[in-house]
Amino acid sequence: MAQFIRYTEHGGPEVLTLVEGPTPEAPAGVVVVEVRAAGVNPVDAKIRSGVRGARDFSTPQGMGADAAGVVVVVGEGVDRVAVGDEVIVHGATGAYATHLVAKPSQLTPKPAAVSFEQGAALGVPAGTAYQVLRSLGLREGETLLLHAGAGAVGQSAIQFARAWGANVVATASPANHERLRELGAVPITYGPGLLERLREASPKGYDVALDAAGTDEAIEASLELVPDHSRVATIVRMKDAADLGIRTWSSAIPSTMGPEELRLRAEGIAEAARLAAEGRYHIEIAARYPLAEAADAQRESETGHVRGKIVLIP
Repeated sequence: MAQFIRYTEHGGPEVLTLVEGPTPEAPAGVVVVEVRAAGVNPVDAKIRSGVRGARDFSTPQGMGADAAGVVVVVGEGVDRVAVGDEVIVHGATGAYATHLVAKPSQLTPKPAAVSFEQGAALGVPAGTAYQVLRSLGLREGETLLLHAGAGAVGQSAIQFARAWGANVVATASPANHERLRELGAVPITYGPGLLERLREASPKGYDVALDAAGTDEAIEASLELVPDHSRVATIVRMKDAADLGIRTWSSAIPSTMGPEELRLRAEGIAEAARLAAEGRYHIEIAARYPLAEAADAQRESETGHVRGKIVLIP
């Protein structure tokens, strides 16, 4: 029997339950992946609680979008995917499970040098960071102001920016400064006096800003320090972005996620996997939980102080 995390009402982490059922079949056009690791993203808790769109509970709902595993069934009409392929899954539904149905477009080949845990950690963080920085036009020689640099998206953004020859100044708590230095960023402590510290860290100013913190302090500093506000973005304060005059991209706001943005997100995952296999992209696993402890994994995620990525192990 397969196992799945399901929920039948919005609420706290306690609404998540482990259930058993038949191993899924693969109708035409899809595959079944045996999940070896699933990624826990902050957005998962927002979906569970109902903050990010209400769900139809006429049937139990699955949880999670990112995973890595092995293809075990291939549906009719699927080519370029075979049983036994090791894959990274992104943008799926119900990734908190032992088995997952996915479309070929949601699969990226997993390099042998990348572990299943690392592959499961790539989806949302790598795809988001890559797409946002490409959409903001970050170029070689420019300076990126990054808020919440120690999180999974922040660490991805630092590594893409540095690979492209850009400079990065990133905010984080002092406990995470050494990690940011390892990735090639200049770390700055957030809190009172932030604006002065940021000016001192980059006397020539900033070209692009990415807010992954969502605080007023982060938004205000970005607007003050980046002259062109069309090159300031938030991935947290999506509903406020238009009023603030900055940019955002989110599946919760369909008008912000066109075909080009979706293409860039998939491209970012593949690029991160390639760089990781070459030893040029480092994936930090913050914590590992058994699948049955998905509720505890989300509780830790919701603290807002996770460095790197939490994964579930079926």
